[in-house]
Amino acid sequence: MIKRPYSAIAFSTKAKIMTLSLCAAISACASEEDSIAPLLPEAESKILADKSIINITANDDVSEQMLYDALRPFFEREDLTETRAMVIMHRGRIVAERYAPGYSEETRMISWSMAKTVTATLVGLMVADGRLVLDDPAPVEAWRSPGDPRGKITIRHLLHMASGLDHSEGAEPEEGKAIYQADTTRMLFLDGRDNVAQYAQARQLEARPGAKFEYSSATTNILANIMTNILTDSKDPEVRRDAMLRFARGRLFEPLGMRTIVPEFDRSGTMLGGSMMHASARDWAKLGEFLRSNGSVKGAQLLPTSWTRFMRTSSPTDPAYGGQTWLNKRRAAGVNPILFEGRGNQNIFGMLGHLGQSVIVSPHHKLTIVRLGRTLDDRTRPIYDQIEQVITMFPES
Repeated sequence: MIKRPYSAIAFSTKAKIMTLSLCAAISACASEEDSIAPLLPEAESKILADKSIINITANDDVSEQMLYDALRPFFEREDLTETRAMVIMHRGRIVAERYAPGYSEETRMISWSMAKTVTATLVGLMVADGRLVLDDPAPVEAWRSPGDPRGKITIRHLLHMASGLDHSEGAEPEEGKAIYQADTTRMLFLDGRDNVAQYAQARQLEARPGAKFEYSSATTNILANIMTNILTDSKDPEVRRDAMLRFARGRLFEPLGMRTIVPEFDRSGTMLGGSMMHASARDWAKLGEFLRSNGSVKGAQLLPTSWTRFMRTSSPTDPAYGGQTWLNKRRAAGVNPILFEGRGNQNIFGMLGHLGQSVIVSPHHKLTIVRLGRTLDDRTRPIYDQIEQVITMFPES
């Protein structure tokens, strides 16, 4: 196991809650039904024969037996293993949840690439504050030399995974690159791990900014570094970590009640915003509900609705990708399908991560579904097919 001593846990006692001036200044526009209701289920948890924990709450739209049967395949069907946690929220409340033996509602689980949507949400708060502008050149010192074509990369390009930078997310056998040669592996675990943003920003262009979709965790780490540099001029890693944590906690995690979430940081104090956050399944559900409610929680509009609309709108280079968020849209022929391959409502969106981590949101069904576990990436299709079946159980609004 790789030791990661730079987790935010070590610095949690130093973080202070920021004053939520934005929350107080903006009045709510969401209905009571669409605001996030208390997440504690009404029924007591039960321990099944296999020692897994299950919780089913009475629901007017779907019977308890239907909910129980909807969760069973994720834990009992061989092609859907290894599911560790499932949470179904309907109309802002948990109606069903189940945890594999050894896991519970308190267990933190790694996000992998679901973290990208968290980072994009934080970027949206900075855009709302006027500290970042979508179509301005990204404020990266390494790209400011006269004549450097990377100086034309904008915040929008980064959010759309269309920076044009030569990043490889995984192995590229056709080009003779093994997994240990991929930029994500090198950045997180090998020669780039001490300063992930420096590694990511040093890459040259392989395409004109805005012209090519290239999914890349390195791109999201550049965004995390940009935010940190706006929050503090310090180069001290501890100061940088604290600044990012204060912002993330005060503006997003604490207002949503995401009390278990823990982002990781590199040695330079940059948040690993592309893949390294840990939180309980309930906390991942809270973020999904927040985005389903167009950035509002308990009557407060924390995030402009224009930003959630941006996150959920197809980018010019891939219809199935918005602002660091996956969409239920058909991709070009020959490109790996995402979510339900365009079946069902096209307004369904999700946070997806390595090994089948998923938060799937269907606004028309007022539904958020969380699935966490460990399933090889080339075997996750049955998981999404089963989640699609769960969605169809609920009525459309």
